[in-house]
Amino acid sequence: MSTRMLAVRQRTFGGPQVLEVVETGRPEPGPNEVLVRIKAAGVNPADWKIRSGLLKHRFEPPLTLGLDLSGRVEAVGEAVTRLRPGDAVFGNAFPPNGAYAEYAAVPDTWLSLMPSNLDHVQAAALPTTALTAWQPLTHVAPITAGQRVLVHAAAGGIGHLAVQIAKARGAYVIGTARADKHAFLRRLGADELIDYTQVDFAEVARDVDVVLDPIADDYGLRSLDTLAPGGTLIDVRGTGPDRSAVRKLADERGLHFVEFGFTPSATDLEAIAGLAQSGTLRVTIETVLPLADAAKAHELSETGRVKGKIVLMVSEATEGPAQAFGSSDGLKASDPQDGPA
Repeated sequence: MSTRMLAVRQRTFGGPQVLEVVETGRPEPGPNEVLVRIKAAGVNPADWKIRSGLLKHRFEPPLTLGLDLSGRVEAVGEAVTRLRPGDAVFGNAFPPNGAYAEYAAVPDTWLSLMPSNLDHVQAAALPTTALTAWQPLTHVAPITAGQRVLVHAAAGGIGHLAVQIAKARGAYVIGTARADKHAFLRRLGADELIDYTQVDFAEVARDVDVVLDPIADDYGLRSLDTLAPGGTLIDVRGTGPDRSAVRKLADERGLHFVEFGFTPSATDLEAIAGLAQSGTLRVTIETVLPLADAAKAHELSETGRVKGKIVLMVSEATEGPAQAFGSSDGLKASDPQDGPA
């Protein structure tokens, strides 16, 4: 096996043009790590935010971007017993040694076996957005049957998965989205839909138990008006907006406000894999580009108008059965920090 690989690297902060394909050293797995030969890498808006320097307090060049991957286990560290070479896996990686590369060495606790009914492109689209939907609705404010859940940007990457997860737990799901996304969301199980371009959601959504908000800014304050007594607003927007006013008003009203960021978790990925395997959780793919077109992928992501999830194909990513739900179905690209959809 060669000790070299191709990766998309950046040496400085800037626009998409700072991304370049380079040859670099292939990583070696540590005792608790798995070396994954990457088939596909998901693209998230967090990627371009890191690239442009919006998250420079956490990341500094030179680095390889990419939070999501799927691929095959090439080698395992001496302490790894759960996975073995040849396993098809999906999960997370992080800069400076992210997933826009032919190989990544990541902790085995960041990976799960890939659902057998997904191909690598579909699997690579899931980890970050699915965890950002799953963990709030199962750990932070566990949804129970009959509760009312409001999902903002419901047709976005996080949103369309959150709709399905909440429905799987028996919730009544309200979503905000443009009218042309409503039919798609109804197919996913949404019970009530609000076209935020025509109606102020804060005036019509009521008695909500949990709000999942990937938008933040003024959505936070307005979302508090929709909550039932003791309700919870979960902001998954990530770094950026000042939430002090939201937190203060929530405290005054006896409501719960949580700023949430996902944590890589094999256990949660296994639960997500189970939902995908059963067909309960479906991800939509709009655009697949080769690794060398990472800059183009970022340009598309930054428009905020891409329908579906963008995935970079690193190598034979079509391995595995492609399902109909992997095709375009009227989504807007997501996150982990979505905008309105």
